[in-house]
Parts: sequence; C-alpha cells; structure tokens
Amino acid sequence: MKTEIIFAGFGGQGILLMGKILAQSVMAENKNVSFLPSYGPEMRGGTCNCNVVISDEQIASPIIDNMNILVAMNQPSFVKFSGKVIDGGIIFVNESLVELGDKEEADLKKRNIELIKGQFTKIAGNIGDVRISSMVALGKIINKTGFASKKIIVEQMRALTDKLPELQDLNEKAIDAGYEM
Repeated sequence: MKTEIIFAGFGGQGILLMGKILAQSVMAENKNVSFLPSYGPEMRGGTCNCNVVISDEQIASPIIDNMNILVAMNQPSFVKFSGKVIDGGIIFVNESLVELGDKEEADLKKRNIELIKGQFTKIAGNIGDVRISSMVALGKIINKTGFASKKIIVEQMRALTDKLPELQDLNEKAIDAGYEM
C-alpha cells in the first residue's frame, strides 16, 4: 500500500519539519518513505510544501501529482492543492487560517473526501507559541492515520529539534494536544 501526502503552508509554520518528523518516524518503523521539500526564495512567510510518500514497497519517485492526504495549514495551500486530492482521500485543515465555504465543503463531500478540521494555530497559541501549530496538526494526523506511534514521533521531533531545546517541551505538548483532539 502506498500513501502520498502533501504538507503545505507558509514558511515558518514548521511545514518542512512536520514532514521530516513523519518521514523519519515512518522510517524508524521500517517502512519505505521519501521526503521532498519545496519552498520559494521568500523562506519565512513565503509558501512552502513537502511531499512524503509512505509505502510497503520501494518508492519509484518522491514527486506527487495527486495525493491521498493533504495537510493545508493556510488558505493559499488549500486553494492550490485541494483539487489534487484523490476521491476518498483526507484533507486536514487548519481552521485558524483556512476558511471553507459551503461550495468547497459540498465539492469535497461529493468527492468522498474526509475533511478533518482543527484550530491548530489557536491551540498552539493557547499552549504558548503559535510556531508549534504544525506539531498540533502532526499529533492529529498520527492519531487518525496510525503511520507511526506517538512515542516515535516525539523521539524524532526531539532528535530533529535539538538546536531548539526551549521548544521541545512545547512541541511535545502540542503533539499531545493534537493527538487528543
């Protein structure tokens, strides 16, 4: 089985970190995975996304045209990628920054796409720092999909954010909050 995921949002939201933590965690659980980051020259504040492909078999290409799962952390990302989610897929939406109209929701329902909404940025702010909104989303994603255990996700987060020890405990709280949503 192969699952293709695009994580998308503004630079500085932790989009690439979210994808990298998931990719490292899945690899730690002995699955095949590819990770392909993409960001514009603007970096912080510009748009960025990353492709993560998870498979039981070898992965021929990290490039995704149509995905099973979209994680849209802002409005431009939802607009750009939601039409490329396959029928029967899943879209995780950061309701703090994405507004969906009745037309969008009806279109997703017609395509049998499961819409999972969360106030990721608001919850992160309540925990203590809006920069950890991606970790709230990641907690929700792993609870829903079971791609990796929460324990492995936290271990990989700590390994990948060792240069920011002041955020590690907040990141773990954010993962827990998303997982419990």
